[in-house]
Amino acid sequence: MTADEETPHVIVIAHLSDVHLDGGRRAADRTRAVMEYLDALPHDLDAVLVSGDIADHGKDAEYEQAAELLRSRHPLVVCPGNHDERAAFRRGLLGEASASTAPVDQVLRGEGFVLAVCDSSVPGADHGVLEESTLAWLDGVLTDTPPRTPVLVAFHHPPAPLHTPYVDEIRQFGEERLAALAERHPHLAAFLCGHAHTAAVTSFAGRPLLVAPGVVSTLRLPWETQTGPDHHVHLDEPPALAFHVIGDDGRLTTHYRVVVDRR
Repeated sequence: MTADEETPHVIVIAHLSDVHLDGGRRAADRTRAVMEYLDALPHDLDAVLVSGDIADHGKDAEYEQAAELLRSRHPLVVCPGNHDERAAFRRGLLGEASASTAPVDQVLRGEGFVLAVCDSSVPGADHGVLEESTLAWLDGVLTDTPPRTPVLVAFHHPPAPLHTPYVDEIRQFGEERLAALAERHPHLAAFLCGHAHTAAVTSFAGRPLLVAPGVVSTLRLPWETQTGPDHHVHLDEPPALAFHVIGDDGRLTTHYRVVVDRR
């Protein structure tokens, strides 16, 4: 038996969010630094999740930039946020010719886990809702997954308040339907989201709710100093991301890392 065969497989998922690419250099440089950091890791990751607000204005040119920057040697899945436009997202990142504005729901099935990525965006609005079609799709993914396989459910908007008024006003609503779905599926292990531009950990429906920090900026918390035109965010904090780790015992651990561009 080799050393690799003796070592249980530990699942590692990198999670970044809110890159807000706008065609400019600042957001692009920060996104590039994070993606280069992930590609330079000495071991393969099981997945890289980018949980929304890929483009800043939902323009085709911004998705062209995203398609160039959001490349990885690791399996990658990207979902829309409230700044995204579904049809342009499909064209630029999924290579679809369709102009459909239906939710962009995707599933990544890895070794020993499933990542179900739901579209919580509401066209033309900043808050989030999971449409009935998305909930039905998610119910099907969970039903089709063996009960001992952990399923991580991701979307852009947090379905619970984070005690950050700027974000809580535009969080995911109608969350009681998602909670009811989770109750039927014990192997739903955790919820992953972005939108808040701050690393945060709380719970929802009896599961961890793990919030990725923002790449483009970091939210100022209500008890921090709020001055200047961009009073609600830090623009000088480095980009950051989360690593979600599932051990062979099924226990989920999350680590947060900042990324400094050293070029």
